Amino acid sequence: MEHKSVPSVSVNYATNGSSKKSNELGMRVMQERAYEKRGEQYLLIKSPPASGKSRALMFVALDKLNNQGVKKAIITVPEKSIGSSFNNEPLKEHGFYWDWNVNPKWNLCNAPGEDGSKANAVKSFLESDDQVLVCPHATFRNAFTNFGIESFDDCLIAVDEFHHVSANPDNILGRQIGELINRDKAHIVAMTGSYFRGDAEAVMNPEDEANFDTVTYTYYEQLNGYEYLKTLDIGYYFYSGAYSDEILSVLDPTEKTIIHIPNVNSRESTKDKHKEVDHILNELGDWQGTDPDTGFHLVKTNDGKVLKIADLVDDDAKREKISAALKDPAQKNNRDHVDIIIALGMAKEGFDWIWCEHALTVGYRSSLTEIIQIIGRATRDAKGKTHARFTNLIAEPSAEEDAVVDAVNDTLKAIAASLLMEQVLAPKFNFVPKSPQSGPEEGFDYGEEGYKPGEVNVGVNETTGQYQIEIAGLAEPKSESAQRICKEDLNEVITSFVQDKTSLERGLFDTEMVPEELTQIRMGKIVKEKYPELDEEDQEAVRQHAIAALNLTQKAKEIITSDEEIQAGNTALLDGVKKFAMDVRELDIDLIDSINPFSEAYSILAKSMSEESLKQVASVIASKKITLSYDEARELAVRALKFKQERGRLPELTAADPWEKRMAEGIAFLQRKTAEDADA
Repeated sequence: MEHKSVPSVSVNYATNGSSKKSNELGMRVMQERAYEKRGEQYLLIKSPPASGKSRALMFVALDKLNNQGVKKAIITVPEKSIGSSFNNEPLKEHGFYWDWNVNPKWNLCNAPGEDGSKANAVKSFLESDDQVLVCPHATFRNAFTNFGIESFDDCLIAVDEFHHVSANPDNILGRQIGELINRDKAHIVAMTGSYFRGDAEAVMNPEDEANFDTVTYTYYEQLNGYEYLKTLDIGYYFYSGAYSDEILSVLDPTEKTIIHIPNVNSRESTKDKHKEVDHILNELGDWQGTDPDTGFHLVKTNDGKVLKIADLVDDDAKREKISAALKDPAQKNNRDHVDIIIALGMAKEGFDWIWCEHALTVGYRSSLTEIIQIIGRATRDAKGKTHARFTNLIAEPSAEEDAVVDAVNDTLKAIAASLLMEQVLAPKFNFVPKSPQSGPEEGFDYGEEGYKPGEVNVGVNETTGQYQIEIAGLAEPKSESAQRICKEDLNEVITSFVQDKTSLERGLFDTEMVPEELTQIRMGKIVKEKYPELDEEDQEAVRQHAIAALNLTQKAKEIITSDEEIQAGNTALLDGVKKFAMDVRELDIDLIDSINPFSEAYSILAKSMSEESLKQVASVIASKKITLSYDEARELAVRALKFKQERGRLPELTAADPWEKRMAEGIAFLQRKTAEDADA
């Protein structure tokens, strides 16, 4: 069978083993980093799936219980299956001071009944002598409502998968966290692998987030420090017709794979999930029955191999048996236990199958967080597993389709998800302004020839997974909040930007669009709306840092895919950034602002989608007449005043430079508006 190639970003890692080494207390790098901040009352841990967040929490919680006067630790998780991550651990065996013990009756994830009905058990726990409770989010929410905030004074509240929380007042858990912070009598540890939400809501209000000390451990650090996994590919594949007829084009039966079939309400679904599973089984080979012990389907392929396939789509009692077989701790390190898992809503957050090499998702997922979680299933390190990939199988828009606008929107959202994943997987950028006083910074390697004064320098710190890049004219953040955002939260800003439909549509398909309209006006608007508490200088600094991170990743990707001299090694992205920096006269913020952040995404889209479908998407977007809004015109006028300060004149409508002409159009728009209002 010929497998079609999927256009993708391919990220390569050094596999130096650093993220799996433990110190004398039995802590890996991320856990040690979190433990160093164990004295903080409010701690936010941003760390990818499989990096050891649950054990990091155990270390911090035990110190709080034994040394900091905290009386109880309550760990709350979004779904019951994740509760097993906080089972007993003999930490003293590995050098720590205490073991982690949870009385079985206080792991409410294992208790019968609805999650929300177990609130009375929380009250019983609070009145007991035991110190640790694990419960679902719903149980904690109800206990908080029923027994009052004061019940949790002097307790540690640890919220796992914190991206389920939202600053929206309708989010009950988010509101309760805000109340706990205002009361200031509890300790809070928040943990997440993706500190953003698919609905673009803020996870926390800025004033609440300011209370937290943050521990950040990036995907790049984790994967760079693995022993075996060297390469991760992220790609999407467009198909026409029924996905079940095309799935074998991207599914390799020899790879350990999790297939997430589409939601029954999605365009991609045939509306009969059981028939879809049956069709996939038939496409793979001849059904031989089911294994009596595990419930796995046994399917014989054309080459004689018998595949073990777990069907988690079935709703009946069989699923419990299959799910239990997948969680069997005795099989955790057995590569041959199962070959393919087919799921719909399961096998995402907290699902641990280290052998997974391919996460194949059918249909667009509305939540970027969900995509991050699904990809996390494939990024476990396992002996002999050198390569992993994520493929999103998406239906091409069809001219005959009634919901063609929805199809186009799904396409745009898939591109947004791909762009975001590239940022999540990239190293951390540390941007510094270039000046005559600039010099090398300790801990950064500037290459064989070292740091060169007067030239563009790009350094790398392999230990922290950071790149340091000098940019002329870069604004520096002044306030602590702005510095934290530039250091920790640029991906949150980029998430909002790539999810901005207008930016995506224009960046991909508007041939007359001037890049600065996106990089300065649209990104500037997003930063102002996201961080209204920052002053204008700090907002501009955040905007510049965010667009620099996005555009340098995109330019590096473009160079990697087109330059035969750059080998696909763990330094490929760094080589791409360096090559771009060397090929320009000077790396300055004006140059970065003049790059369309979506141009490379369009070139990949053009390779992966049929010409007819691409035209269909372009025509749908072109049919929307884009007019200048009053707010955009005002922002253009603000940029025009900066232009006047630098050049001694206002921008001109007849200018050859498209950005100057666009700023002049902004002024003209405001002048017309003022004249119209005067005549009214």
